[in-house]
Amino acid sequence: MSRINKNVILALLTLTSSAFLLFQLYYYKHYLSAKNGASLSKQRGSRVGFEGTQWRAVKKFIMLTSSQNVPVFLIDPLILELIDKNSGQVKNVSHGSTSECKFFCVPRDFTAFALQYHLWKNEEGWFRLAENMGFQCLKIESKDPRLDGIDSLSGTEIPLHYICKLASHAIHLVIFYERSGNYLWHGHLRLKGHIDKKFVPFRKLQFGRYPGAFDRPELQHITVDGLEVLIPKDPMHFLEEVPHSRFIECRYKEARAFFQQYLDDNTVEAMAFRKSAKELLQLAAKTLKKLGVRFWLSSGTCLGWYRQCNIISYSKDVDLGIFIKDYRSDIISAFQDAGLPLKHKFGKVEDSLELSFQGKDDVKLDIFFFYEETDHMWNGGTQAKTGKKFKYLFPKFTLCWTEFVDMKVHVPCETIEYIEANYGKTWKIPVKTWDWKRSPPNVQPNGVWPISEWDEVIQLY
Repeated sequence: MSRINKNVILALLTLTSSAFLLFQLYYYKHYLSAKNGASLSKQRGSRVGFEGTQWRAVKKFIMLTSSQNVPVFLIDPLILELIDKNSGQVKNVSHGSTSECKFFCVPRDFTAFALQYHLWKNEEGWFRLAENMGFQCLKIESKDPRLDGIDSLSGTEIPLHYICKLASHAIHLVIFYERSGNYLWHGHLRLKGHIDKKFVPFRKLQFGRYPGAFDRPELQHITVDGLEVLIPKDPMHFLEEVPHSRFIECRYKEARAFFQQYLDDNTVEAMAFRKSAKELLQLAAKTLKKLGVRFWLSSGTCLGWYRQCNIISYSKDVDLGIFIKDYRSDIISAFQDAGLPLKHKFGKVEDSLELSFQGKDDVKLDIFFFYEETDHMWNGGTQAKTGKKFKYLFPKFTLCWTEFVDMKVHVPCETIEYIEANYGKTWKIPVKTWDWKRSPPNVQPNGVWPISEWDEVIQLY
C-alpha cells in the first residue's frame, strides 16, 4: 500500500512540474516576448526592409539620376497607389527621413519611372555611370512615328525605354515625348531579335505593351522611405489614366499615298472650312472636358483621321460620338454657353438621341449618342419630315487616344471595324454624295416616332 502511495505521489509531482513548465512557456510566449518584441521593434525592427533588393536598387537609381540632374518621376502604379492611400505617412522633403520602409520594399520585379526626353542633357554619360554603379542597362529604340510621313526622316530611331537591372530588381525608365496638344506620349516596347528575352520578365512590365498618351502631370517632391522622389501631384488622376492610355498613331504613310492618288483640295474654301472645323472641334473638346464627358471622333471626322490624317473638306460638319451612359442633362446649356446654339435635337435619352449645334461659317457639330446591346452598339437617326427612325449598327469597340489637328482625342481602338461598319469595304474611295438614310451599309429602319411625341423628339431651331 505504501508502495502504491509513493508511485501516486511521484506521478502527481511530475504532472505538477509539467503543468508549471507549460505555464512558464505560455507566459513567456504571450507576454514577455510580446513586450520584448515591441521594445526591439522601436530600436531595430523599423529598419527591416531597407537592406532589401528593391529599396537598394531604387536608392542607387535615384542617386544616379540626382547626380546627373535627370528629373525622373515615379509612375509605378503599385507604389503610387500605396502613396495615395497612405498620404498621411508620406513626408515632405523638409521633414527629414522616415524610419520604416513601407513603399519601395514591397516585393515586385520592377519599379517604373518616367522622364521627359527633352530634359535629358547627357544620355550617354548617364548610361556609362549607371553601368559603373553596377546596373546592367538595356536601351530599347524604335522609329519615331511622327516622321513616317517625311521621306528624308522616316525610320529615324529614338530611345523609348530603358531597363536597368541591379541584382534581381529592375528599374523601368519610360521615355516620354511632348506632342502637339500639350500631352506626353511614350512608345511601344518592342524586343528586337538581338535582345536577350530572359534579361528580365518583360511580360510583367506595366508600360510599353502599346504606345500610351497622358496628360502632362504637375509634379511634386516628396520623401518616400527616406528617398526624395518626384511624383504626379495628383496620383489618382495618373492612376486612372494608366488603363485607358493606349494610343493609336495616325497612318501618315497611308495618308500620303491617298493624296498621291486623290489630289488634296487646297482651294480657299476648303482651307477655310478645315480651319473652322478645327476650331469647332477644339471648342467642343474643351466644353466636354469641363463636363467630364468622354467623346470620340465619329462618322466622317473619324474617316478623315483614319484615311488621310485630316478633316475631309467636303464633309461640312464635325461628328462626335458619346456613350449614352455618359449623357449629362447640362450638355446643351454648356454648348450654348460656349457660343454654340442648338440647331436641332432628335430622339430621347432612352432612344436615338442626337444633338446638333451651329458653329461659325455654317460648320455644324453633330453629336451621336451610342447605345450598348449584348453583342453590338448603335446610334440612332430621325428624319424630321416624316418622323422615321433609323438605327446604325456597330461592332462593340473601346476607346484609344490619337492625335488629330494638334489635339489628343479619342477614336475607336477597333478602328477598321468601325469604319467598315459605317462606310463599307470601299471606304478608301472618296464619295462626295452621301445619303445618311441609304448610303451607310449599317443603317436599318427602326420604326416611326408617334405623332403625339414629335414635339418632344423633334426640335428644330
